[in-house]
Amino acid sequence: MKILVTAFDPFGGEEVNPALQAVQQLPDTLEGHHIDKLEIPTVFHKSIEVILERLAQTDYDIVLAVGQAGGRYDITPERVAINVDDARIPDNDGQQPIDQLIQQDGPPAYFTALPVKRMVEAMQKEGVPASLSNSAGTFVCNHIMYQLAYEAEHHYPKMKTGFIHVPFAPSQVVDKPGKPSMSIELMVKGLTAAIKVCLNYDTDVATVHGTTH
Repeated sequence: MKILVTAFDPFGGEEVNPALQAVQQLPDTLEGHHIDKLEIPTVFHKSIEVILERLAQTDYDIVLAVGQAGGRYDITPERVAINVDDARIPDNDGQQPIDQLIQQDGPPAYFTALPVKRMVEAMQKEGVPASLSNSAGTFVCNHIMYQLAYEAEHHYPKMKTGFIHVPFAPSQVVDKPGKPSMSIELMVKGLTAAIKVCLNYDTDVATVHGTTH
């Protein structure tokens, strides 16, 4: 199998993006499968254009996007992406869409085809804090998760796609008292465990990972 793992450049005034730092440190091969890494811009629509350029060159079985979710305590695979851009802050090109559809002919939402509950449990087993998320937000992270699912449905039917959020890195919270963080090393360990699940399982488990709010 061939896997493409993408990560965004720094945004929102941050000097680094821990998602990018972690993805860059992933192994090039895992259990005999090839892993490509790709940096993408934190920009609406341009981000998917960069990925599509790579997809035109190489066939991938899985495309997994990784992004920063500052304020979260753990690594969170995303269950669903919704068809709306509603930006609290501008992207890296200064765009700030409000209540805009991502794809005019797209469904209200896409659920990931990746075994996200298995991914959470695998990371927890490795001692990495992880939980399932039911909201990828409405910024470029949700945007790219939705766009990847849309492309898979319309042009790459054999390709599975998904998204994982990681917390701030320790260096980012020095001036943010009370904000949680996670070491890049632990992020790499968690992402590696999650990717292994994607390589070995096509279906998810029916275990309890829901929330009450």
